[in-house]
Amino acid sequence: MLRIGLGRDVHRLVKGRRFLLGGVELPAQRGELGHSDGDVLAHAVCDAILGAAALGDIGELFPPSDPAWKDADSMALLRSVYDMAQQAGWTLVNLDCVVCCEEPKVLPFRDRIRQSLAQALEVSIDRIFVKGKTAEGLGPVGKGKAVEALAVCLLEKAAI
Repeated sequence: MLRIGLGRDVHRLVKGRRFLLGGVELPAQRGELGHSDGDVLAHAVCDAILGAAALGDIGELFPPSDPAWKDADSMALLRSVYDMAQQAGWTLVNLDCVVCCEEPKVLPFRDRIRQSLAQALEVSIDRIFVKGKTAEGLGPVGKGKAVEALAVCLLEKAAI
């Protein structure tokens, strides 16, 4: 059986925070505002996996209202989510992601981000891809006030 999952996340950008994508810190003037470490890409990937496996969503499992998740490592959350999916019998076939921000540029860091995600998900890097896009000056992302990530994954469960 195959299932597709879609994840999306958006975070405001503020001074005094790190800019994280898939567990990799990128040089930037501002970083993602969030209850956890704000890694918008890790959050989108979590939701994609959870959706494909029908296991809930990141806000349900790690609610921002719970102080236990304050400043949490989003890559640890991702590993936890994927462990849940694996326990339910799912394996990752592939993951495709888009990060939309005006800066920093994603391309110079793409392979590091792919490797970080592949390591967290315990798959080869050729199953992961990440693309960087801009919003052409439109909306909060285009004005440099926010960053958005989308992720789609394909999960497979062996027939019983």
